[in-house]
Amino acid sequence: MTIHSHQHDKQTKLSRLKIALILTCLGMFFEFIGGFLSNSLALISDAWHMLTHIFALGMSYFAIILSLRSPTKKRTYGFYRAEILAAFINGVVLIFISGYLVYEGILRFISPEAIKVSQMLLVAGFGLVINGISTFLLAGACKHDINIKSAFLHEIGDMISSVAVVAAGIVIFYTKNYIIDPLLSLFICGLILIWAVNLIIESANILLEATPKHLDVDEVTQVLKNEVKGVHEVRHLHAWTIASSMYALTAHIVIEDCKVSAANELLEKINKLLEERFHIEHTNIQFECLIRKQC
Repeated sequence: MTIHSHQHDKQTKLSRLKIALILTCLGMFFEFIGGFLSNSLALISDAWHMLTHIFALGMSYFAIILSLRSPTKKRTYGFYRAEILAAFINGVVLIFISGYLVYEGILRFISPEAIKVSQMLLVAGFGLVINGISTFLLAGACKHDINIKSAFLHEIGDMISSVAVVAAGIVIFYTKNYIIDPLLSLFICGLILIWAVNLIIESANILLEATPKHLDVDEVTQVLKNEVKGVHEVRHLHAWTIASSMYALTAHIVIEDCKVSAANELLEKINKLLEERFHIEHTNIQFECLIRKQC
């Protein structure tokens, strides 16, 4: 993917995030009002839940804006890592959200209160539609972008929370058993916690410049030695992720003594292979001359 296509891709993601952000704000507003009118703690809690997600979506939106800025002398890769930092923070926020929901669930479990179920269901249904649209918008853009993925996970959490509120409202309407609501809330917490931990691990690995998940360093070394004629040995190979779907590699490659023009041709072959086979676009290859032992 070229720099131009990266920019176009990010503009598309920016537009989708903006729409999702507006819809989530609208849903939060109606859930707050509906929660107070219906005396539904579940709706009020879900509205607070959506507020934290608005913060997360806003960070993801801001991170993409930063990543679109041109590189500087002090930040030669630009601001791409802002996306990863936002994803890491979002993962931490998700853990706090799950802790908050556990607290609310325990309170509701201890002392459930009567609610106006009809109003609760109407508002919860509206929130579910809003979350469904936002989730659909982000689903197509999160496959190869950890920042959008973090925002998508927030929307999934909101959507499941809305489904739980609707389901709890229906059950309460027919059974008057208010204990159902906190049980569903605890289930949501478990899902959010799993997603949050995975997100933190993935973003932390990128920030720590771990080898990309799809790469096997030994495999890359063997492919270069076996498929590029003239490569005798590969040393000091390092690979890492700059940002989502942007990978970098450095290596020392031992070759025969040759002209500069021949070395350039070999370098082009190596870069083409790395890009086509392993999706690595940014490389820094240093050639070393093969030293043969004298008899």
